Amino acid sequence: MIEEFKQDAEQRMTKALEALSVAFNKIRTGRAHPSLLDGLSIDYYGVDTPLSQAASISIEDSRTLSVTPWEKSLVPDIEKAIMKSELGLNPSTAGSVIRIPLPPLTEETRRSYGKQARQEAEGSRISIRNVRRDVLSDIKDLLKAKEISEDEERKAQDDVQKITDRFIGKVEEALVAKEKDLMEI
Repeated sequence: MIEEFKQDAEQRMTKALEALSVAFNKIRTGRAHPSLLDGLSIDYYGVDTPLSQAASISIEDSRTLSVTPWEKSLVPDIEKAIMKSELGLNPSTAGSVIRIPLPPLTEETRRSYGKQARQEAEGSRISIRNVRRDVLSDIKDLLKAKEISEDEERKAQDDVQKITDRFIGKVEEALVAKEKDLMEI
């Protein structure tokens, strides 16, 4: 029973770490990366469709993304979606290819992206701690129902804390790597 709780905690904490990774991919660094446009969607024949399903997104050079829509009629919609996004990008169109130059990051924008990364990491830490709280509550319920002894409860609490510490360490590693990536010129 306790092993199932620990496995559940590991799975839920892994999901929190994966969500952090997705959030970090949306924070722009100085280099072009197709995942920058992951959150964008366009109106495709009346259906809200992710940009990646309506166009090919590729890296032209280290600071330029290239978006080639499957249908030429989508070019204005894609341009509009990129300009409306909070990414601060200005696309330019040449025929059916949309080029998105990424402006170099100023010190101020680097700091604001670093702050955003720290907020995302804190959110992930909170999620991990909430998982720990839930699992410890379940273990206490087992103790109250006299299904486990106090020694087993204490050992289970220690094990859950070790799992929590390991995942919070992974969050810290990811944050340090992202901040380093943001501060590179």
